[in-house]
Amino acid sequence: MRGPHNIWRLVRTGATFERTGAMKIALEAVDAPPGIRFAARVLGWPFKWLGLRGDPSQPPILRAITSLGPAYIKFGQLLSTRPDVVGQEMAQELKVLQDKLPEFSMAEARLEVEHELGASVDDLFTEFSEPEAAASIAQVHKARLRSDGREVAVKILRPNIERAFQKDLDAFYFSASVIELLSPSSRRLRPNDVIAHFESVVRGELDLRLEASAADEFRANTSDDDGFSVPAVIWHKSAKKVLTLEWADGLPMGDVPAIRDSGHDMVGLAARIVQMFLRHALRDGFFHADMHQGNLKVAANGDLVALDFGIMGRIDVFTRRIYAEILIGFIRKDYRRVAEVHFEAGYVPADQDVDAFAQALRSVGEPIFGQTAAQISMARLLAHLFEVTERFGMETRTELILLQRTMVVVEGVGRTLDPNLDIWSVAKPVVEQYISDNLGPRAMIRDLKRTALVLARFGPQLPSLVENTLLRNAAPLPEPVKLSRWQPVRWFVAGAAVAGLGLLVYHLF
Repeated sequence: MRGPHNIWRLVRTGATFERTGAMKIALEAVDAPPGIRFAARVLGWPFKWLGLRGDPSQPPILRAITSLGPAYIKFGQLLSTRPDVVGQEMAQELKVLQDKLPEFSMAEARLEVEHELGASVDDLFTEFSEPEAAASIAQVHKARLRSDGREVAVKILRPNIERAFQKDLDAFYFSASVIELLSPSSRRLRPNDVIAHFESVVRGELDLRLEASAADEFRANTSDDDGFSVPAVIWHKSAKKVLTLEWADGLPMGDVPAIRDSGHDMVGLAARIVQMFLRHALRDGFFHADMHQGNLKVAANGDLVALDFGIMGRIDVFTRRIYAEILIGFIRKDYRRVAEVHFEAGYVPADQDVDAFAQALRSVGEPIFGQTAAQISMARLLAHLFEVTERFGMETRTELILLQRTMVVVEGVGRTLDPNLDIWSVAKPVVEQYISDNLGPRAMIRDLKRTALVLARFGPQLPSLVENTLLRNAAPLPEPVKLSRWQPVRWFVAGAAVAGLGLLVYHLF
């Protein structure tokens, strides 16, 4: 329920950050303005005694987040990939949230497997280990199938996780409504729509049958990608709360020293992470949207191995083309074209000035070209970007939230391997290839072919469809227009030319 009782949840959140000592650290990490720091401390201090105590052995930020629940942990996982935003020390602390959270008991895990798969663990597996990894939604056990001896990973949802997430979501919805009420300018960011999008993502994570389907589709799409692999789904050992995949050996992406000591090409790996993400997003329109270190491994042969497919992103062909044009515009420093694409896509209101928007984009892009992560203040950069979007009335695009979020995460993961990673240079060949394949002459011919096929399929119905449309929207007929004797001939020639072009494209391609 999204009523005022959620005020308690929000007060307790602030109180928990204050009680654990995380409030001051968090505000300093994101370089919050003095006014916000003062207000947060004043509002949090009186209610400090209401905050959750958490685990005193953990650092303050980690202690606060883990005590507040799974939705907060998801946000912490995002921050763990961005040392350039929260600092190297805090990012390292937050990596615990990726796969090293407290485990639930083996008894509960076995009970869940038996309930979901209709047989005991001993009947299904010859081996079933203690948890190998535990995250906010589920934990993973290594096992061996009794049927064929294959090593597998068995993912099991945490008990009562649905109820825990719902409490957080209700509080988030209430917060969004309050923000919209108190700050009309925030409505362009569509906070309620953003929370609704987050909820839809979470709902997908809580049904492992959907994750199995996503993993299977992702594996099929990427089967020919050199240097990238996805483990196969064991369908007959999967259900709503249990997912079984082939076991994938490799070094955890978060263990950077081990990866370096194993002789892997750190610079090449960093580049491949970014390029694979872009290739999947642009080529397939279906991409892994939770690519933090806990969901990636490096195989002995250097392949990237993707894990955990609960959060996947999907974008349509039109959005892919828009996104690619924006990226290539930034890469080529063609800010005028970037601005025009924003207007063409409807991302910026039509009453704004294109040249002024292009100039504002230049002020965002130029300071970061050729700079290392250590030389860029991401907090200031994001604050400036927010000011630009506010000035030009840009609304949040919910269809791009996962894409933009994953881009931030992927860049962060890449920079843990190669601190000097230049995301623009790395992205350039992938985006240029997509542009060549989808926005050049070949793409135009392909689009004409598809149009011809559609026309051919609906051809017999077109006369009646046109006639019915005209009759529905018909206005009183004007006085007959006297035509020249050559006008019907011109119409016939034009119609024949269009039909001939359609047939030519159809037969050639």
